[in-house]
Order: sequence, then structure tokens, then C-alpha cells
Amino acid sequence: MSAGFVALLLAHVLADFVFQTKGMVENKRHPGVFALHIGIVFGLSLVALGGVWPVAGAVALAHLGIDGIKTYGVPARWQATFTAFMLDQLAHLMSLVAAVAIWPEALSTGFWAPWLTLLVGPAVVISGLILTVIAGGYAVGLITAPYARAFKAQGLENAGQMIGRLERAVIFLLIAIGQPAGIGFLIAAKSLLRFEATKEQKASEYVIIGTLTSFGWALGMSTATLALLAMVAG
Repeated sequence: MSAGFVALLLAHVLADFVFQTKGMVENKRHPGVFALHIGIVFGLSLVALGGVWPVAGAVALAHLGIDGIKTYGVPARWQATFTAFMLDQLAHLMSLVAAVAIWPEALSTGFWAPWLTLLVGPAVVISGLILTVIAGGYAVGLITAPYARAFKAQGLENAGQMIGRLERAVIFLLIAIGQPAGIGFLIAAKSLLRFEATKEQKASEYVIIGTLTSFGWALGMSTATLALLAMVAG
């Protein structure tokens, strides 16, 4: 059952955060774009489950319902909020839990069955890394959006996004290898490098909010990844 959840989780994070481009997110109300995203969910779920199409179809239908409510039923001003993002992801996770509860042995009937013990661990790590690094960037962006409007950085285009991804990836690695103390050095290094840029109050407050949000998300997702890894290993 846990292996099935891991497989569907990997398909979900790939569909939502890797294969769903910024353009797709911005134009999701277009029926063709919406249908493409659901098709990707179905295809990735089908591959992750090893060809068990009834379960993949059920997951895709659940995804369609959840995204349909958010895309067409929620006012636009509420869609681009952290609360809407978290509720959306929670609903998707609940649908995956429901799927594996209804079909607990689905993965064992697919073509990945002979290699499950070898594949589950890497699938957990990849899912955790995507959630930490890529989904984390989206979450941090939503939280800091109100402050970004009041503070306009003079840095390189997309440099902040890349810095955030790199720092969350480093935190994920440090937690994974059992060296959380190294995060303190990462904070110190970032503080020194940002010293000149944060002398002005608005800049300082904006950087602190963004940094703490990014670090907090990375710590939470990294810890959750280790917990899931221990669960499937046990």
C-alpha cells in the first residue's frame, strides 16, 4: 500500500511541478491546456503504476475534479494564494491515499512489481527533492508576493529563484546525510553575502521573510521525506 502511494506521489509531483510549465499554469482556464494537464497526470500515473490503467484513470479523474474546482470555481484573486495552494495539494494527497486504500495491491500487479524493493526508495527521494526545491519555490513566491510588490530588487533576472532552489537543495542534502548542523553555516554564508544588499530596511525585511520561509519549507519537506522513507523501508 505504501509503495503504491509513493508511485502515485511521484507521478503527481512530476505532473504538477515539473511537466506543468508556467505558461500552462497561467492559461489553465483554456480547455485545451486544462485537458493537456489532466492527460499528463493520467500518463504519468499509468507509468508509475506499471500500466494499471483503472487506478491511473481514477486518480486522473480526481485530479480533474480538484483542479476544476480551483480553476473554474474559485475567484481569481484567491487562486494565487498560499492557502489555495496548500488546500489544493492537500486535496490531491488525500485522493492518492484514497486510491491506494481502494486498490492496495495495484502496484504489485503492474510491470514494476519484480523491482519494487529497488525502486521505492529512489522514488521517495526524487519526490521529496521536487517538493523541497521546485514546489518550495512556488510556495515561497506565494508567501512573499505581498512584500515583493512593495520591494523591487535590482538583481539579476530570476537570480532569486535560482538562489532559493540551490539553498533548499543544499538543505535537503544536509538533512538526508544527517548533517543538519551544516544549515547554520549556510545561513551565516547567505547573511554575509547579502550584507550590503540588506542595509536598507525594506530589503532587509524582505530577505529575512524569504529566507526563513524557504529554509522552513526545506526543513519540513526534507524531514517528511525521511519519515516516508523510513515508513516504506520498515
